[in-house]
Amino acid sequence: MPELLVIDDEPAIRHAFKKAFAGAFAVRFAGTAAEAVAEFHQQRPDAVVLDVHLPDASGLDTFRRLKSIDARIPVVLITGHGTTDLAIQAIKEGAFEYLLKPLELPELRATLDRAVRSGMVMRTPARMPEIGEMEVPTGDVLLGRCPAMQEVYKQIGRVAGQDVTVLIRGESGTGKELVARALYQHSRRAVKPFLAINCAAIPEPLLESELFGHEKGAFTGAERKRIGKFEQCHGGTLFLDEIGEMTPLTQAKILRVIQEQRFERVGGGETITTDVRLIAATNADLEAMTADGRFRKDLFFRLNVFTITLPPLRERGEDVVTLAEHYLRRFAAELNKPLADVAPEVWAAVQAYQWPGNARELQSVLKQSLLQMSGSVLLPDFLPPLDSEEILQATSGTFDWDTFVGDRITAGTADLYAETVEWMERELLVRVLKHTGGNQLQAAKILGITRGSLRTKIRTLGIRIGQAVWSDDDQAE
Repeated sequence: MPELLVIDDEPAIRHAFKKAFAGAFAVRFAGTAAEAVAEFHQQRPDAVVLDVHLPDASGLDTFRRLKSIDARIPVVLITGHGTTDLAIQAIKEGAFEYLLKPLELPELRATLDRAVRSGMVMRTPARMPEIGEMEVPTGDVLLGRCPAMQEVYKQIGRVAGQDVTVLIRGESGTGKELVARALYQHSRRAVKPFLAINCAAIPEPLLESELFGHEKGAFTGAERKRIGKFEQCHGGTLFLDEIGEMTPLTQAKILRVIQEQRFERVGGGETITTDVRLIAATNADLEAMTADGRFRKDLFFRLNVFTITLPPLRERGEDVVTLAEHYLRRFAAELNKPLADVAPEVWAAVQAYQWPGNARELQSVLKQSLLQMSGSVLLPDFLPPLDSEEILQATSGTFDWDTFVGDRITAGTADLYAETVEWMERELLVRVLKHTGGNQLQAAKILGITRGSLRTKIRTLGIRIGQAVWSDDDQAE
């Protein structure tokens, strides 16, 4: 269960946090800055909620003291309307977010969920096995002993300590974010923030604001000043995933930041200087996109200083078995399932399949199989269909929600809401895509989201669409 440190001297606030987050967080409290620093020293929390008014110090001074101990732990400030300037200054110095009182519980929950995940990314090592290492490491790790992966490890070692832009290329699901984390954690900026943005998952009008921030009143709905990721991540590392999805205007501003380390907030005239190392990733053909004008050539040249290309899983030989064994151990522990003996027919199916969704699809298939498994042997009957001719592959209509919820509660999960939402979202997308025959443009209109957002969800949730349907969809657009 993640730990939350709430720093506030108001009994009502403390009681509200204890009641609202019982079962989701192990909540600890501090009423003064001195108590907060002592609690923080004693045991690092996964996230901090900090009131800007404390009896013995300002919230900004307290934030700076916590940051000097461990800058990787996200701090969310809570503030009244009259103290937003102080909170904004803290965001500039690396705080995660600030929320206005009175607190809205859904917004608070969503913010803390993002903060915990962001903190875990910074503090959980993305390790690389030593060349020739026989034991499979635990945790988040880049696994594989094929020649192409050995070259990836060497490239990470060559460039991690250099303060240059890196472009990570490869198909969806090959582990580009793990490589970005490894670069960060082996760099000179490893004690500074690491923030990740999926450019395809944020609607185009909001992406510029997310990256560069905006002034109050800059556009409809901009009710308060927002500090963007480039300003918030000063001194640290910013990972831009799916960078090929950016609009030309945002591309131009990214180019200026890379060249000059300067930018302006949306709706503002103040030039802001930042010091951020940029790591970008894409599965798009940027050369083709520059040729037809969809991606700026000058930005491509700036990003392409050092490129790491990840091989698809189908080209990694025996690595698929190594990965599958690792994921089975991890998911068995997460789902409170016995560590399965694997029937030879399962290994044959795993090795024969081409894995168009790469490691992400492999994870999805193995997790589904463990949820369907009865007994202690993983048999072929428990695998979802691995047929590359199928239009859509999913568990739609066969998932037992009662069993899933009961198993997760028994396993002691601290993230049941997110896990359940993921399964429900997958079910919804599969049903709509089946209705449209796999046409993503039509499905996005029905769902009320952008096509880029739908494609990101399809990749994230491991939904596979046959090649013929992808082609028809592209023509339909």
